[in-house]
Amino acid sequence: MFEKSIPDLSIDFVLKLFGTLDGNIENIENAFSVSIASREGIIKISGESSNDVNMAATCIEQLERVSRTSESIDENTINYVITMVREEKENDLGAIYNDCICLTNKGKPIKAKTVGQQKYVDAINSNTIVFGVGPAGTGKTFLAVAMAVNALKKKQVSKIVLTRPAVEAGEKLGFLPGDLQSKIDPYLRPLYDALNEMLGNESFHNCGEKGIIEIVPLAYMRGRTLDDAFIILDEAQNTTPEQMKMFLTRLGNNSKAVVTGDITQVDLPFLRKSGLVDALEILDDIKGICIFKFTHKDVVRHPLVQKIILAYEKRNREQMQKKDEQPRRESFRRRPKE
Repeated sequence: MFEKSIPDLSIDFVLKLFGTLDGNIENIENAFSVSIASREGIIKISGESSNDVNMAATCIEQLERVSRTSESIDENTINYVITMVREEKENDLGAIYNDCICLTNKGKPIKAKTVGQQKYVDAINSNTIVFGVGPAGTGKTFLAVAMAVNALKKKQVSKIVLTRPAVEAGEKLGFLPGDLQSKIDPYLRPLYDALNEMLGNESFHNCGEKGIIEIVPLAYMRGRTLDDAFIILDEAQNTTPEQMKMFLTRLGNNSKAVVTGDITQVDLPFLRKSGLVDALEILDDIKGICIFKFTHKDVVRHPLVQKIILAYEKRNREQMQKKDEQPRRESFRRRPKE
């Protein structure tokens, strides 16, 4: 039996670490096959393998660093740190100990929760156009809106423009009642939610009335030149190549654009090529444009979301493998007799 102690830990951190009904600490115990106990600010780890005990200790030490800039330690954070420690990438976790991007209306800090998210934030800071591509729940849109709000508060830009293509996700909604704003609101609701959380309802509406924040369907972007603005195109996988070109050429002086989307969730009519896929193919090597790709490791929603994404990716790989094998089988069958 191997043992290791971690002394001088604050009571607040120990409470965060163990979580409700010791749920958090059980995740670490199960991940490394160890037993963890706490007494008077000292955590003791014991297990059959010295390597497992050391990895569990490293995991707790990294979580202690995370807790200094976070109000709580949730299951997603613990699972992410466990994964990084298992892959011997704990040194990369230093990227997520940075200061917050901005504060929500309730004073809660918004910051990168994974190394991938921090690299995405860094890419937005250092490039004029950034493509954030990846699965649902990776924070593509939320972090882009946070960066836009931060730029506005620092007076780096004078306005924020957010847009999405008005494409239904599978089901036809028909003609919605009400005026233009009422008709487009359902498509733009995720953007409203993010801005409401960061600015508060009153401040958000005041900025909207003054034209400081615009939320518009992509179709209404044609013919405009946007100077001194932070522009976000969300759900870009549902643009056509013509729409994507139209959007990218709206960029004016002292402006920045972030394009977000998930190429596995295209809702365009069958056989219509996605403008996001098209742009990724032809804009990859242009200076000032960064294409950042998230992975399932960057998912910060419910832990099941990550498992769902992995299951779909596995199924897609199997289908692609079957398609690759089929021509080879047909070729073998048609080979002429010698």
